[in-house]
Amino acid sequence: MKFIIIGLGNFGSSLATKLTQMGHEVIAVDKQMEKIEAIKDKVTHAICLDCQRPSAVQSLPLKNTDVVLVCIGENEGANLLTTAMMKKMNVPRLISRAVSPLHETILEAMEVTEIVRPEEETAERWARKLTTAGVVDSFELTDQYSIMEVKTPARFSGKTIRDIGFNRNFNVIVLTIMKDVKEKNILGIFRKVTKHQIQGVATADTVLHEGDIMVLYGHNDDIRKLLREA
Repeated sequence: MKFIIIGLGNFGSSLATKLTQMGHEVIAVDKQMEKIEAIKDKVTHAICLDCQRPSAVQSLPLKNTDVVLVCIGENEGANLLTTAMMKKMNVPRLISRAVSPLHETILEAMEVTEIVRPEEETAERWARKLTTAGVVDSFELTDQYSIMEVKTPARFSGKTIRDIGFNRNFNVIVLTIMKDVKEKNILGIFRKVTKHQIQGVATADTVLHEGDIMVLYGHNDDIRKLLREA
């Protein structure tokens, strides 16, 4: 996959480095040359430019990039202006960082649907979420075993856990099922918030529905195999 990461503070630089280590193409962008110098040997490309300037943004390969992440954290105004610029450019997938509840609310009002909260989430988890199709979140237990929140694929909808044979066919356990519900933020704008354990502990007779989030436990390779075949 191809990523453009704008803003190379602690979170942005860590995420850019991790994604590059995972074998992805990463363009790291910041307006401070010292940050570019610090990361240039750790990513595919490092570019010094100010993404608040339209002429500068046009030099980036936005249309040929899978994901653009605005990770600017020290200046909320710069973050919002850069995010607005990216939305105007209709990038394929836009993710922006929020550093406060008000900042998050403004991003939601701008109809930014994917928001990073680095104070609550790690670059490691975001790297996995971004590069494994269907993964909503993950919790690494060891270097080989994880608990992952995964979107239920359409072909599983209407089937029970027994029908699919998670343990038998994939050596993966379904711990529980979560659903998304709508809730208003302080501006009265609806946003989706995951409510945990609506159905309690999953059983063999638990029926899956498209849009549900399955909480899976297993070896990382087994979960990836399940997602590829789903």
